[in-house]
Amino acid sequence: MKTYILIITTLFFASHSYAQKYYTKTGKIDFEASVEVFEPVVASHDNVTSVLDTSNGQVAILALVKGFRFRNALMEEHFNENYIESDTYPNASFKGTIVDFSIEDLENKSSYELYGILTLHGESQKIKTTIILNKVDDVIVLSTDFSVDPNDFDIGIPGVVS
Repeated sequence: MKTYILIITTLFFASHSYAQKYYTKTGKIDFEASVEVFEPVVASHDNVTSVLDTSNGQVAILALVKGFRFRNALMEEHFNENYIESDTYPNASFKGTIVDFSIEDLENKSSYELYGILTLHGESQKIKTTIILNKVDDVIVLSTDFSVDPNDFDIGIPGVVS
């Protein structure tokens, strides 16, 4: 059985300084890498930095890997030391483009395709996902979820776990 990591992202972009760029330092990423027989492996990160350029639909997201919080301290330690190796690979990032994005269309359209590159554990992989965008006043909310294979990022999972 292959192990997959489910990543759920919710970003709240507030307009700051530049009319065409929205950014936040309080974006949220959740992930789950649970296997049925074991305790759930879930974590959240609430200090994700993200930028949305509304002039061209480009998105950039940066998360310090040690910012993921688990309900179990030992699980967090194993994640950082044995799997993600956060001392060697301290950041996870995504750079991509929202297809056919127009800020004027946010009133009528909420679903978009997002293409980009996810970099994790020193490896980069192409990601294609559907995102939901909503604009409320001066805040744009981006939500998405997608799965990745740890093997694609050279993350070893012991056989007994996977």
